[in-house]
Amino acid sequence: MTDEIVQNQTASVTAAEPITPVIDKESRNMALLTWIGTLFFGFIPGLIIYLVKKDDAYVNDQAKEALNWSLTALMGYFIGIILSFILIGVLVFPVVGICHLVFCIMGAIGTSKGNAFRVPFAVRLLK
Repeated sequence: MTDEIVQNQTASVTAAEPITPVIDKESRNMALLTWIGTLFFGFIPGLIIYLVKKDDAYVNDQAKEALNWSLTALMGYFIGIILSFILIGVLVFPVVGICHLVFCIMGAIGTSKGNAFRVPFAVRLLK
């Protein structure tokens, strides 16, 4: 009788837990390289991985996110160039640079664990 109660309790606990898909190591490493490449080379690694890895949904999603973030950062740098004529742009460059560094590191850490990382301030040009 107590075995049946324990089995029913464990069945109800496991049924309530969300099922997360298991991401294989190759996909995590490719997404990790996408975020690290975005940190150093801008939008180019995200664009290459987005165009080449269409078959892997996780890598394609993270490449799309990295590409969206790098294009957002590029827009921030462009706005900084325009605003530098009135001396405000000097303050915009370090802010965009620090955000780029922090979000790329957060993306690399998230993808190394197999989580889908979303940058909170990215303009979603690719959906």
